[in-house]
Amino acid sequence: MSRMMPSQMPAGAAQISPALRRKRLGALDAVLLLAAIATYFFADLYLALATSVLIMIIFALSLDLVQGYCGIETLGHAAFFGSGAYAAGLFALHVSPDPLLGLVAGAAVAALVGLVTGVVVLRVSGLTQIMLTLACATLLYEAGNVAKSITMGDDGLTGYTIAPLLGRFEFDIYGHTAYLYALAVLLVVYLFTQFLVNSPFGLTVQGIRENAMRMSLLGVRVGLRRLMLYTLAAALAGVAGALSAQVNNIVALDTLSFTLSANVLVMLALGGTGRLYGAVLGAVVFMVLSDRIAAIDPTNWLAALGVLLIVVVRFAPDGLIGLVDRLTARLRRRTTVTSDAAHASGTQGASATSKEGEVTP
Repeated sequence: MSRMMPSQMPAGAAQISPALRRKRLGALDAVLLLAAIATYFFADLYLALATSVLIMIIFALSLDLVQGYCGIETLGHAAFFGSGAYAAGLFALHVSPDPLLGLVAGAAVAALVGLVTGVVVLRVSGLTQIMLTLACATLLYEAGNVAKSITMGDDGLTGYTIAPLLGRFEFDIYGHTAYLYALAVLLVVYLFTQFLVNSPFGLTVQGIRENAMRMSLLGVRVGLRRLMLYTLAAALAGVAGALSAQVNNIVALDTLSFTLSANVLVMLALGGTGRLYGAVLGAVVFMVLSDRIAAIDPTNWLAALGVLLIVVVRFAPDGLIGLVDRLTARLRRRTTVTSDAAHASGTQGASATSKEGEVTP
């Protein structure tokens, strides 16, 4: 059987290959993983906070898919987080305490909510779209508050227990199992999102974000692609909510609140949209600073975060990850210039030496 030349390969294969190459993990991924492992071994007193950070990273990644990669504006992303949380809590209470099954239940319910609301939300754009997402989240919040026989309202959903993970690892009071569980789920979600955004589907969605009309003229079903990504992002937010319900053993009504939607939006603004690293960095900075500043000044900690956000927007409009990219590029340019200068100096010196060694006839 003869080998196929590159020029004879199908167009789809030519598109998939670069996408697969772009999803390779790099040095920064290794650094982040090592930092997470080091946290487990050297920060026992902060494992509860670290677990919350991991959950918020998953939540921020889901929002980045919607807003950063697809350009869908939303102020009600907590609707999916809360739906997943309540689904996991009710599943553990009435069906099975198995954490992995509860995780699947949370993702499925949140995906269903995303599919139903997406049919309405994605028909419009701009300010109308923002207000519709807020309205959907508010309706779910009020439904959770009214249905006290199911959700327990303001008191929060409690009374359920979570079985040992894989039947062996119990959720201890120190948070060791919860942290490793959240870290494992985050790794799976991160690898999935890396693959998704660099796949032909993800690249098509990014093209829709840049110019939906042009992609439509190319034969892409714009509405269907946006709805698919919106549903996938809702499922990931549901995974984050389910994790929160399982490791905290309570589902508060605040999981559906506007405050949570605003917080994750600030995380993404701090880190940078359209970059998965931005969602990771923004969630870490927001959660850690919120905890530390609130410990120092419980009254005015929000003001400090507001000042930080203003500074970041003023001097790094593309987020902290964009600032890191610019500093890295500047350092590389300086290194290249220094290397070129040293090479040129060495070449001139060698040329002068060779001329001195020549014998005049």
